[in-house]
Amino acid sequence: MLHFERWKIVLIAILTLAGVFYTAPNFLPKSVLDELPSFLPHKQINLGLDLRGGSYLLLQVDTASVNRDRLQALSNDVRRVLRGAQVNYTGLGVNGDSVTVRITKPEDMDKSVAAVKGLSSMLAANLLSGGMPSRDLDVATSGTLITVTATDAAKLARAQSAIQQSMEIVRRRIDELGTTEPVIQQQGADRILVQVPGLSDPSRLKALLGQTAKMNFRLVDTTTTAQQALETHSIPAGSEILPMTDNPQQQILVQRRVMVGGDSLVDAQPGFDQRSGEPIVSFRFDSTGARLFGEVTRENVGKPFAIVLDNKVISAPRINEPIMGGSGQISGSFTVQQANDLAILLRAGALPAPLNVLEERTVGASLGADSVRAGLIASIIGSLAVVIFMIAVYGLFGVFANIALVVNVALIMGALSLLQATLTLPGIAGIVLTIGTAVDANVLIYERIREELRSGKSPIASIQAGYNKALAPIVDANVTHFISAAVLFELGSGPVRGFAVTLAIGVITSVFTAVTVNRLIVATWVRRMRPKTIQL
Repeated sequence: MLHFERWKIVLIAILTLAGVFYTAPNFLPKSVLDELPSFLPHKQINLGLDLRGGSYLLLQVDTASVNRDRLQALSNDVRRVLRGAQVNYTGLGVNGDSVTVRITKPEDMDKSVAAVKGLSSMLAANLLSGGMPSRDLDVATSGTLITVTATDAAKLARAQSAIQQSMEIVRRRIDELGTTEPVIQQQGADRILVQVPGLSDPSRLKALLGQTAKMNFRLVDTTTTAQQALETHSIPAGSEILPMTDNPQQQILVQRRVMVGGDSLVDAQPGFDQRSGEPIVSFRFDSTGARLFGEVTRENVGKPFAIVLDNKVISAPRINEPIMGGSGQISGSFTVQQANDLAILLRAGALPAPLNVLEERTVGASLGADSVRAGLIASIIGSLAVVIFMIAVYGLFGVFANIALVVNVALIMGALSLLQATLTLPGIAGIVLTIGTAVDANVLIYERIREELRSGKSPIASIQAGYNKALAPIVDANVTHFISAAVLFELGSGPVRGFAVTLAIGVITSVFTAVTVNRLIVATWVRRMRPKTIQL
């Protein structure tokens, strides 16, 4: 155990130097790091919300609106299949949690039920369905009345899908802001936790995440004006009145029919109009959207075209000529930031459901600095206590253990920097705990060596036996330690995960420094000094 081959010594030295190498950027100012050559490490440890300051939001996904949208779409699907089956019907609409329709002729019931049942599809097996595949729609009849209801399994699946899709879109929108290491996690059945370190303006974050960003292009109804329709209380069938985004008092009568949907957009970029110099948003459609956009603009030259975002009209320009290239621009008295935010929303995609802000917090940078300072003081005090204890109890061997402890801390910091893990206040607690427990392995080894010395063995034989007999308990103890950290990381969230990350890394580095670095130091000392006795 005390003999090291040359390649092992080289490997241990490389790993130790790598830890120091990747730790060093954390002690250098940003200006110095920017001037370093590209081949040198530049990554610093990412500080979490509690250390760096930033914005915290707890959002709730409005899953009820997902079910409402599904019922409305289902109503349109029922209308489509009944017309396709050439069936006369009345009273089609949404009634509570169901879609109901009454068939005019009783002899058409069998044909109508078959057509409506054709809308149902199979769901994957889940716990709610007892592990068996189930359908997403229940179709019931009462006389000539057909009632279509979504199953509980379908509602659950749709809600979960909306939450997962919302989390992905929230992540895309936040990534567009240029922030690093945001925390986006599901909490409970319908809530999303968002933490953005370094972002001190939660109002902009709320505005960015609070918009559903469902954009579409519709024709303006020119048969009458919105004011006349309101005065006469007669809104034309198939049309609705929507407010303008920049002036809610101004309203426009637009057709309900969506000519081109926002899901056909593939890119959106902020820019400036070459003629007026005002901020605009340039957009581009996919091939299907470009074809539809070209057809609509060709058939409606001279008519106004409304660009609708979340049931508000951004602008309603007149179509002067067909737009066949699949691209265009949106203008609407934007500021530069508004144009940039709108481009972010369109690029990230529309949320499947509105997000309601349940809780909002802002952590100031000064509070984060105080937390960092307190964590550093705790780390220093803990380290000094361990160093003094080891020297007082084990003398020279305690010095060897302390050298290994310094290497251990350097490896932890280097690993956090290299992996770009987020360091939180509980993460600092994990480092302090690691410092306190890192010498446990050395204590086991040294106590084993003491037992061997008491039994009358020579110093070298005692050291050899101490490392041999202590290796198995050290590995067993740290494996269980690592399993606990892994479980905390998998099942925990936020601060718990930060603690688990540093704890897991600390377990790995502690074993490495105890059974290799410390042993190499002791072996080198024994080989050079050839001690006749050991004061341990």
